[in-house]
Amino acid sequence: MTQLLRAIPSVDERYFDQRAYPDGIAYLDGQYLPMSEAKISVLDWGFLHSDATYDTVHVWNDRFFRLDLHLDRFFRGVERLRMKLPYDRERIVSILTDCVALSGHTSAYVEMICTRGSSPTFSRDPRQAENRFIAFAVPFGSVANKEQLEKGLHVAISETVRIPPKSVDPEIKNYHWLDLVKGLFDAYDVGADTALILDTNGHIAEGPGFNVFLVKDRSLRTPAFGVLPGITRQTVFDLCAEIGLSATAADISRTEIKGADEVFITSTAGGIMPVTRIDHAAIANGRVGPVTRRLMDLYWQKHDDPAWSTAVISP
Repeated sequence: MTQLLRAIPSVDERYFDQRAYPDGIAYLDGQYLPMSEAKISVLDWGFLHSDATYDTVHVWNDRFFRLDLHLDRFFRGVERLRMKLPYDRERIVSILTDCVALSGHTSAYVEMICTRGSSPTFSRDPRQAENRFIAFAVPFGSVANKEQLEKGLHVAISETVRIPPKSVDPEIKNYHWLDLVKGLFDAYDVGADTALILDTNGHIAEGPGFNVFLVKDRSLRTPAFGVLPGITRQTVFDLCAEIGLSATAADISRTEIKGADEVFITSTAGGIMPVTRIDHAAIANGRVGPVTRRLMDLYWQKHDDPAWSTAVISP
């Protein structure tokens, strides 16, 4: 720990007391801070206009899972939003690693963010804004709790339509969540755990922070249009290729998803999570299916595989 302190001179000695930051650590403006002290200006365009991109990787048993894929997507988003990061890739990996090490959590939810920042003159010209990098590590959390992972989630299909891709590119991970939040309230109103919303063509799109897959006759399908290409979604494609299952991206109607043999959702926050009820009807026999269970087991096994994960090595 003393070695780490020397490597990060901006950190106050008290932040090394585990009791001082049980909820996690953030990196902001060149300093490592307890989450409770990590704040941004109300003039930051990330706050005022949701002008930001981010990515989230999780750590499980002291290993980042698919870190390179998350970094690739983050850097693509920054470039496509015409932002500039103050650090290169190697330095960002170092910051993320330090956040995890300082937090003391062996399983964590680790986020990297780039906001548009703010202009020193309060200009409305985004070119004059000073972009800002933020990172944090907090205890790992899941979209589904233990009981839901065992019995399956109840999902409601909301009539809410996802923001059109021509308006906001869904391939850039963003904080434009008002459509997803509306879908969540629609789901809660009917007693469901979470929601799926529709694309602009009336097909199934995605949910709040997750993609969805259906299984029919041992073939998998996930929506292709108007969705974020999730890293866990990609991981399902990779796992299916490894074990000889067919998986494709294509339109999915409400009728098709309700008539599936199995349904599951995917997210960095929870991995592969079963769905056993949509709206008022059970999926098949209402139990977690064999394909879903096999993929869930394989997914977590890969967390110890050096080809799929990276050890958290503190300085």
